[in-house]
Amino acid sequence: MQKQEKIVKMFDDIAPTYDKANRILSFGTDVNWRKKACLNAFKYVKNQLDIVDVACGTGDMIIEWQNQANKMNKEIVSIKGIDPSIGMLEVARKKINAEFIQAKAQELPLESQSADIISISYGIRNVVDRKEAIKEFSRVLKKDGILLVLEFTKREQGGFIANCRDFYLKNILPKVGGFISKNYSAYEYLPNSIENFLSKEDFIDELSEYFQMLEYKSFSCGICSEFIARKK
Repeated sequence: MQKQEKIVKMFDDIAPTYDKANRILSFGTDVNWRKKACLNAFKYVKNQLDIVDVACGTGDMIIEWQNQANKMNKEIVSIKGIDPSIGMLEVARKKINAEFIQAKAQELPLESQSADIISISYGIRNVVDRKEAIKEFSRVLKKDGILLVLEFTKREQGGFIANCRDFYLKNILPKVGGFISKNYSAYEYLPNSIENFLSKEDFIDELSEYFQMLEYKSFSCGICSEFIARKK
């Protein structure tokens, strides 16, 4: 089995308990991070929008797009959730009335220049062919379209806060996540995937081939990074 297929199967396995584990492990802050990211992205776009959420998982980002659009007087003309994990999509379809498509980030079954916003939250580090996915995002976005990425980037080392964060990610998260999901290997993979991902600077460099960087910020002591970029 190829690496990408193994990752997808892992998410299929943990899909039924994924939401519960997320809320407990992040102390609910993942909801606030998504809310802030949507509000920030809306500053750069018009009022009528076609949105695509890639690696949509159980649909939490789609829920946040819909909630914040109502508050910001933005009209979502269409919204699609795309994920390679059928297990995740099964959960999402029970939660939200939206269009869901099983597909990989690097092979989007969408027309060119058909989206005003593409978002991917906590998913880009799980895409093996990441550069192909970024190229695909550029293809699907309309002229001046916005890419929003929320991700855990490679962590800076040293300092009290960094050491506490690393202890939590390496020792607490795998045990709690494994207990909830009964899949310990999945929650050992997740912190390792953060360490094996790019630094925020290297990821910005990777985006820059196809996108103009508009905004970058960190949430909660740099644990989560938000990137907003416009298609060149």
